Amino acid sequence: MARPTTPAEAWAELAAGNDRFIAGDREHPHQDVHDREALADGQAPFAVFFGCADSRVAAEIIFDQGLGDLFVVRTAGHVVDPAVLGSLEFGVGVLGAPLIVVLGHDSCGAVKATIDAEATGDLPPGFLRDIVERVMPSVLTSHREGDAEPDDVMRRHVRETCQLLAERSTVIADGVRNGTLAIVGAEYALAEGRARVVTEVGTAGATA
Repeated sequence: MARPTTPAEAWAELAAGNDRFIAGDREHPHQDVHDREALADGQAPFAVFFGCADSRVAAEIIFDQGLGDLFVVRTAGHVVDPAVLGSLEFGVGVLGAPLIVVLGHDSCGAVKATIDAEATGDLPPGFLRDIVERVMPSVLTSHREGDAEPDDVMRRHVRETCQLLAERSTVIADGVRNGTLAIVGAEYALAEGRARVVTEVGTAGATA
């Protein structure tokens, strides 16, 4: 199959892969010795994933993809810092991927920790505090708008992250503006295995 070259083609391939994963009918593409050898000299992933570092949310498995298909960046709570932005810009600006997917999930520990910190006023120690502080704007916005459930906060955090990427990165903003790039924010249901669209920046043909 030809590599997707547009945001819509990329999302369609990912949605089809997630359907296969849910049905237990995975194809495990691009995972044999020949693919490994062919990729030794370079890569051309068709999508960039920015997701939570949770061990249950591995993009290549959830979307039934293989070696060379996805450029993946993960942090707890998918929090953004300069290294994340640089990595995403590399994926779209250098490697040419036409789609960024921001992937949150239910029962997110980073979201829960931030909700607890907002309620008690007690911030966690060490660099865990940095994660909580970066999720906190999404928690405060959610509570101000009356969304108190953790999964509602998670969806808000996905939407806020998508907007943040488009605002902070000129490379990403320019790609969205000229139609060569789109951002899809999605939520992953741990038990079901389904990735559902939460928001879309640009045009990828996803349905929120």
